[in-house]
Amino acid sequence: MHIVIIADPLDKQKAGIYYLTKHLVANLLKYDSKNRYSIIRLKPDLNSKDQPTVVLKNSIPFIHNDPVRTFLTLPLLIRKLKPDLVIEPAHFGPFNLPKRIKRLTIIHDLSPIKSPNYHPFLSQKLQRIFLPGILKKADLIIANSKNTKEDIIQCKPDSRNKTSYIHLGKEEIFGPTGAGNVLKKHKIQSPYFLNVGTIEPRKNLNTLLEAFTLFKQKSKSNIKLVITGGNGWRTKSFYNRLLNHPNKKDIIQIGYVKRSELPALYSNALAFIYPSYYEGFGLPVLEAMACGAPCIVSNTSSLPEVGGDASLYFNPKKASELMEKMVLINRNKAIQNSLREIALIQASKFSWEKYAKTFIHEIEHRFGNYESQNSTQS
Repeated sequence: MHIVIIADPLDKQKAGIYYLTKHLVANLLKYDSKNRYSIIRLKPDLNSKDQPTVVLKNSIPFIHNDPVRTFLTLPLLIRKLKPDLVIEPAHFGPFNLPKRIKRLTIIHDLSPIKSPNYHPFLSQKLQRIFLPGILKKADLIIANSKNTKEDIIQCKPDSRNKTSYIHLGKEEIFGPTGAGNVLKKHKIQSPYFLNVGTIEPRKNLNTLLEAFTLFKQKSKSNIKLVITGGNGWRTKSFYNRLLNHPNKKDIIQIGYVKRSELPALYSNALAFIYPSYYEGFGLPVLEAMACGAPCIVSNTSSLPEVGGDASLYFNPKKASELMEKMVLINRNKAIQNSLREIALIQASKFSWEKYAKTFIHEIEHRFGNYESQNSTQS
């Protein structure tokens, strides 16, 4: 088969979908010798000259999500390439293609549908308008977790027989390591609790701040709280609470950090805390476990799938439950060491090689005997 991958996330962002697309493309090209690929991007990648890249720039240069490209020039290019299958990793499309071209859409989560109050108005509105049609027209839907698969089926019951899930992988840079100069660079003193993620309502950082207050009241310790991640949306409430926090001198908010610095931050944390209300997968939890960090994680959505038996869980609506887990790890060295060991075992179950090979199997299972008019014309 000739397979096209719409790899726009590689040129538009540096968040979770970027890393999925990056590793999906690299590993499909590495492990799939049977099918032929074309990679559509917004700009050429000088670091990957051997990739079969087709560049299609935005028609309106100053618009990040160019509707002309999405709905007109991109479908025209795909028709010209005559693929048998199109893969859309960003779960928004593909659009305006003939039925003879099969569609595989990757769905990361349905939080704009299930919890619209956590998202900007335009984002939730676009998802509500377009997602039902995307799910209906897709020939195969790949979710990142069993929980997201069930969310998709709940949203679109007739998609059950064409929806599968594959857990994401971890990058090789994530493993136990010393502090190096990273902690010194960011003026971090051990011991510390760590949170990593975009600052937005869904990440539930207000509960983390409240739990840290309770922890300080109970422990009377000098333990710090390190919050790292770029600003997302609706951040005012978080920054107001941070500004007026009774223990703000012990809270270090360092913003977005280089990915190469994260292993040191994870590895040397007393515990990694992830209080998110909803996740389609939860890559930071996997990254933290791969570095041997004890994890304290919300008991919601896909997070128990990722954390397994290697994490302590709490109700994200109850700061007191989170505080109790923080106190437990701080006081009990045996539990802390046990969680570090189990975290490494749990993290070893996830890899991008495994993701890609399962992905290839899903393609072969669904489309292996498919020969389109395009193939016969090639």
